[in-house]
Amino acid sequence: MPDSVFILKEPKATKETLVYLLYNSNGVRVKVTTGRKIHPKYWNPETQRAKQVKDFPHSQFNNVLKTLDGLINKRELDLINEGKPITPENLKKPIIEYLNKETTAFSRLTFKQFIEDYIKKSTKKPNTIKQYNTSSNRLKSYETNRRKNIDFDDVNLEFYEDFNRYMIEKNYSLNSIGTSVKNIKVFMNEAVEKGLTKNLEFRNKKFKIVEEETENIYLTEQEIKAIYEYDFSDNPRLDRVRDLFVIACYTGLRYSDLIQIREENLIDERTKIKVKTEKTGAVVVIPLNSMVKNILAKHNGVLPELISNVKMNEYIKQVAEKAEINDDVVISFTKGGIKKTETFKKYELVTVHTARRSFATNAYLRDIPTISIMKITGHTTERAFMKYIKISQEENAIKLTNHPFFN
Repeated sequence: MPDSVFILKEPKATKETLVYLLYNSNGVRVKVTTGRKIHPKYWNPETQRAKQVKDFPHSQFNNVLKTLDGLINKRELDLINEGKPITPENLKKPIIEYLNKETTAFSRLTFKQFIEDYIKKSTKKPNTIKQYNTSSNRLKSYETNRRKNIDFDDVNLEFYEDFNRYMIEKNYSLNSIGTSVKNIKVFMNEAVEKGLTKNLEFRNKKFKIVEEETENIYLTEQEIKAIYEYDFSDNPRLDRVRDLFVIACYTGLRYSDLIQIREENLIDERTKIKVKTEKTGAVVVIPLNSMVKNILAKHNGVLPELISNVKMNEYIKQVAEKAEINDDVVISFTKGGIKKTETFKKYELVTVHTARRSFATNAYLRDIPTISIMKITGHTTERAFMKYIKISQEENAIKLTNHPFFN
């Protein structure tokens, strides 16, 4: 009896992709969807099963594949015993029936129940799950406030406009509103894929995700140098945080990538870091500048001991304050439908992610080719990359001064 083969629809995808079942019975070939999606990073192509990892429900996932394998094998035996022809349609029948039963069970769910089930089973990053839950709670609050029960077919332009009004009434920022709308579209897309609704009004161009550019800061090379040179010998905690932050400023690595750096990631006599990035799965190789090399030498050739992202965000503000990164920064934003501005000291706005933005901006100002910077930051489009570049009109003019066009 032949075995089933399970393959990914898009093995090199950077997001979840469908798993297909392939079956060959004496030249009769079958290819049928399993109805299951998985991110390629969780898939083992040798075992044709989900990897046994903590952040993916591998047991449940693999049990479904085992069930489908058993169904199609049993189906072939039954066809042989009953003297019926072995055709792709006949072999697929129990698989289709199994998936239809699942769809029928899903179809009894309300929109709210479906969202809860989707979030519960999601294998997305913790921050994404947190955003999903926040958007779900806002939708529930909207229903309570408006005394409505929103189901799949109610997600239309009328709902969109009223939901936006409600969020403005509740004094949410424009980007918070946009995030909630984006996630409602995610939920509806998934519902459409599962055949739970035919309502596509959420794909109307008027059902748009509102957003405004956030005025995120970056640190100049002079400011990073001030942080690097500050004497934290009397405070080992801030000394370690400072060292990690400077490394991030000159490698462009996210916190999720910093935490996975080991001695084996330091290559070419410790002159470069090579790492497979957590978010995209891309392998990046980054040359190390003198500051980073000095910090590594200070810590016996390895990265300083890491702390949590939350704690590092807290401590790096203290580091920046002591290094006198205290220029006034005016931030503009829309909240409750009203344009507002607030003034902060620059150190108050420094986070771990400021290092990555500083890397991209400073490299750009040093005339490193955009494509070379993107190879490190992992941006796939110049449009997305340019959102990271935070330079003023004055800085842009200085950068252009030496360009041949202006000489």
